[in-house]
Formats: sequence, structure tokens, C-alpha cells
Amino acid sequence: MGKKLAPIHPGESLLEDFLKPMGVSQYRIATAIGVPPRRINEIVHGKRAVTADTALRLSRCFGTSEAFWTNLQAHYDLELRKDFLGDRLAWESVPSAKKVSPELSERKDRWTGMHCRTYTAFW
Repeated sequence: MGKKLAPIHPGESLLEDFLKPMGVSQYRIATAIGVPPRRINEIVHGKRAVTADTALRLSRCFGTSEAFWTNLQAHYDLELRKDFLGDRLAWESVPSAKKVSPELSERKDRWTGMHCRTYTAFW
């Protein structure tokens, strides 16, 4: 199997997919959206996460959804954690909801079904 690629930080997407193609500096975007330039610089360099506040501001500036930015961040965080945990989760004994509590399992099934319907309706 090939080597797994490193997760992409939202800052890399901000820089490569938005700032560079538009010919806009980090400073100019920061002042346009009303945040300190250091915040954008740290995001671009992968030293800072995209918060809900920043996601709202970037979405208004670039015409994207807020979820675009928060999903990039969530995906990055999950991939980092998966890489960190590696195969340990497979080796750990984590009980299923049915073993912990039949009631909990029932709630999980209802939520999952509701979530799937909501997700499908969204798209």
C-alpha cells in the first residue's frame, strides 16, 4: 500500500485556493474581515485552528459557507487524531452501545436514522 498523505490544514487551503489565486495578501484579508493579521498568518502556517468566528468571517469574504471552513478544520483534526492513535483503537476493548445499554443502543439507532434523513435532505 502507498504512503498516506499528511492531512491538509485549512490554512493551506486558505493560502493556495483563495489568497494566491486572488493575489490578496494575508494582511489585506485580515483587515477586510476585521481580525488581527497575526491570526491569518498563524492559520496559513498551520499554527492556529479556524474557529467559528474566523469561519463566519472568511465565509462572508469569499462567498463560501461557514461549514466549508469548519468542516476543513474538523476533517484536519480527525485525521491528525487518527494518525496519532493509529491501530491502538483496534486493539482497545471498546464496548458497543448494545453491550453497555440496550436503551442507549436504541437511542443511537434512532439518532442515526434521523441523522441520515437530515443529511440526505440537506444534499
